[in-house]
Amino acid sequence: MIVAHRRAGKTVAVINDLIAHANKPGRTQRQYAYVAPTLVRAKDIAWTYLKNASVPVRRSHHETELRVDFFSGSRIRLYGADDPDRLRGLYFDGVVLDEYAEMEPQVWTEVIRPALSDRAGFATFIGTPKGKNAFWQLWDAARRDPSWFTLMLKASQTGLLAPNELAQARAQMGEDQYAQEYECSFEAAIKGAYYAEELSRAGREGRIGRVPIDRAVPVHTSWDLGVSDSTAIWFVQCVGRERRLVDYHEASGVGLDYYARELDDKRREHQWVYGEHYLPHDIRNRELTTGLSRADTLRGLGIEPTVVPMHNVLDGINAVRRMLSRTWIDEVRCERGVEALRAYRRQWDERLKDWKANPLHDWSSHGADALRMFAAGFDEPVSAPRPVEGRPRRGWRGIVGSSWGA
Repeated sequence: MIVAHRRAGKTVAVINDLIAHANKPGRTQRQYAYVAPTLVRAKDIAWTYLKNASVPVRRSHHETELRVDFFSGSRIRLYGADDPDRLRGLYFDGVVLDEYAEMEPQVWTEVIRPALSDRAGFATFIGTPKGKNAFWQLWDAARRDPSWFTLMLKASQTGLLAPNELAQARAQMGEDQYAQEYECSFEAAIKGAYYAEELSRAGREGRIGRVPIDRAVPVHTSWDLGVSDSTAIWFVQCVGRERRLVDYHEASGVGLDYYARELDDKRREHQWVYGEHYLPHDIRNRELTTGLSRADTLRGLGIEPTVVPMHNVLDGINAVRRMLSRTWIDEVRCERGVEALRAYRRQWDERLKDWKANPLHDWSSHGADALRMFAAGFDEPVSAPRPVEGRPRRGWRGIVGSSWGA
């Protein structure tokens, strides 16, 4: 596990390490992989390094497959974490995951980690922090486990970059971005993060901590439904204008029946009563094979959906911002969701050197989109609410009362 500042040479180092392993005598047909957040980035970042450094020991290289074959019988190939299905069913003797902070964590746990098992393969994680996400969790766990090698390279300590260059970078980038990119800070606010200010204020005001569950107050759920990626669900209680995020759940690769069981398990565990279940508009789309929509399936599982109409994403983001100013968040039960909110950010256009209009779609989108469903469906309805196939909407809009946190 290597956390390193920008321009520290981490990609060059791990590519040479892969080549060294691939060139060792021994077992034939060894396979190694370099994985970046996307295949395009893998090619841009590592392909030239791999081709040039492997010249003395390679038998051939393949531009279309981004693959190098060695005289030893080994192979190194580049992949993108945005297409994990290309990695399924393969075996690896070693894998590098570059900029793991920008990948879906399931790529490691569900796809790559099992591919190393029968070969007793190794994994090397490298990157720069982007908040306390899965990269931080792995770093934190690795530091406590003597079977891992860990290394953090801060620009102020390595001497790889000239002091005047670092001074200029700090002045031009600002403290938060500089701390993240050059001093390997997991605590720094992420550049372009939509909710950085609101979450920082909530932390300062003590609104992120342990939040008791009021069994007299209904619990609403708010969903972002994934098809090939994660589904995220927030559990929200409302007391007057105060919002309490009391729980969060995220999973992937399972059917809607799994989430129905999860909701029932939480109801029994916490002895709460459900209110509305807010879901995006596309759950009414019917599948060609069955003729049923996901709304139909949920209804059959005992979950009556309240459909949030299609709306402008940026309007929904602003609704979440306003809601967060009066929101309390349980830091334990909602840990994954909070990190998703911290990491949710605007997309940077490298060509124009400006922010794009739309958010970056990555692992953090699921939790952020799920909360947006609640803000746009309950707090600030985006249009006149339409009932689901004639279903009348409930009139309950929270219980007016004193705040437990006042």
